[in-house]
Amino acid sequence: MAVPLVIDSLDFACNAEVRRGKIAIARFQRLQDYLANNSGELGYAVTGALDANGRPVLRVDIQGVVSLQCQRCLEELEHVLDIHTELLLAQNEQELQSLDEDEFVDCILAQPEMDVLLLIEDEIILALPVSPRHEQDECMPGGGREDGKAIREASPFAALAALKKTH
Repeated sequence: MAVPLVIDSLDFACNAEVRRGKIAIARFQRLQDYLANNSGELGYAVTGALDANGRPVLRVDIQGVVSLQCQRCLEELEHVLDIHTELLLAQNEQELQSLDEDEFVDCILAQPEMDVLLLIEDEIILALPVSPRHEQDECMPGGGREDGKAIREASPFAALAALKKTH
């Protein structure tokens, strides 16, 4: 098992440090509930910096492809991730609350031992669609059946439709 990547978020930002690499999708425990399969890996870069006002920020960039389940046809769906987030670091709870009032600023509490993998996983989960779907013309008809007939015939309303046609 790989060693967790832990940083002191304020020092990391103030010293303009950078961490980048690739992570196996299987390492993200909470993300597994959203995936059709956990194969592959994602590229990431976490960059510390000071914003235009001299406040510490973390820039999180994530690229790759995850496999979700289409909610229309229930087949596998490849979802491209291209995430670019800037997170302002609040030094205490009071600062966090005051910064959270600005809807245009994403803010997190600075931590002396921040797990970068958890931060990356949070950003991935936030970027996933609520109801992933193929484009209408890409889905297999009938909820994944090649011909679509099996589902229509098994419908409880099929008998009603037949009665309606005869009367």
